[in-house]
Amino acid sequence: MTHEYVQRPHGAAGTGPRLAPLPEDDWDPFARELLAPIPRDTDGRLANVFTTLVRHPGLVRHFLSFGSHLLRDGLLPDRTRELLILRTAYNTRAGYEWGRHVPLARAAGVTEEEIRRVGAGPDAQGWPPADVHLLRAADELHRDARLSAATWSALADGHDEAQLIEITMLVGQYHMVAFFLNSAGTQLEPAYESETLPAPTGTGADSTEGAHRDV
Repeated sequence: MTHEYVQRPHGAAGTGPRLAPLPEDDWDPFARELLAPIPRDTDGRLANVFTTLVRHPGLVRHFLSFGSHLLRDGLLPDRTRELLILRTAYNTRAGYEWGRHVPLARAAGVTEEEIRRVGAGPDAQGWPPADVHLLRAADELHRDARLSAATWSALADGHDEAQLIEITMLVGQYHMVAFFLNSAGTQLEPAYESETLPAPTGTGADSTEGAHRDV
């Protein structure tokens, strides 16, 4: 299966993605098979992340299986998963990832105040110790590509071995997705545009403000 890749200039905000979603009229039978199980948004369309990734169908076939397992069938509580993803989206300045996961975080029980506080990081007042360790884990993996002994030990008090593995793999997965989204310039769907990525604070995240402003 081959497709013409749509390349666009990487300019100012609003100029469009570097790699556009593949229009549904252009899906071949294999693409339709791959995308059929994915829930559609309320407007009947699939999220741009999937309709862009399907331009590489051999890759997306495996990606969907792994990503779906982490998102739907993983061993971590929903709230734990979404806190890790939101902090990772913040750290990587992935506005698309943030915008799509804020509603999932709310559904998992993360409060509006906590969502706002994610950008302030693990040292912000108000986090219970368990959440501090999760946010610090996301920061350490982003910064150092490993968990410190102290963070590993703290997480091990409340998570079994399989969950510890999943924490590191989950953060890694959403880094990978952020690399793609930021590089391709994937645009957030209008229904999610109100979920604005917090401005960088210089703690944990890439503090170069504006580095991905055109994403």
